[in-house]
Amino acid sequence: MFVGHYAAAFAAKAIAPKAPMWTLAAASQLIDIGWSSFIIAGLERASVDPALPGSTLVLYQMPWTHSLAAVLAWSLGAALLVKLILRLPHWASAVVGLTVFSHWLLDLLVHRPDLELWPGGDKVGFGLWNFPVPEQALEMGLLAICGAAWVASRKTLGRFAWPAIVFIAFLVTLQIVAILSPQPAGELGPESGATILAIYLVVVALAALTDLRGKSKGASNVQP
Repeated sequence: MFVGHYAAAFAAKAIAPKAPMWTLAAASQLIDIGWSSFIIAGLERASVDPALPGSTLVLYQMPWTHSLAAVLAWSLGAALLVKLILRLPHWASAVVGLTVFSHWLLDLLVHRPDLELWPGGDKVGFGLWNFPVPEQALEMGLLAICGAAWVASRKTLGRFAWPAIVFIAFLVTLQIVAILSPQPAGELGPESGATILAIYLVVVALAALTDLRGKSKGASNVQP
């Protein structure tokens, strides 16, 4: 699961428009933002096996970002931070936390059994990565459905639809590039972690642009 995680951000924005889109985009991938940072620091480890179907990642050590217990802590922490720092309403803050937690639920569907229930505990994963076509269909389907909900919510608020559509198209392109640019075999080093982290941060920055004020003709006075 890569860009499919952003579907949770789209759905969250549709139901909690007061949450800035950049916070939701960051929330949907916060676990992987932490993971790539921990790869750089050597706190978690992974490797690449090109012989694997679908994702070639072998995620054998990531207890502090992808265990269920850790994700619950990340989710709660994110909800508290946006409430305290960004002064978001209770509902919007809760939605940010739920968006963080959605990452683990989606990973559970696609990962091979590499998600610990707690650091050092049993590992789970339904392994949809082993079936690349259905897995990609799931990601694109989630983007399409949740993206449509986001676009519809923007229209309800009198916002232009095209920034959302362009952002969704960018994510689809990013997925295609990722599929066509496999990583070389071997241990995932700090350089790879830095590249992955940079991609996530660029997406967050682009997500922020979709919230720039702009009213379509016939716009209402409701502010997101």
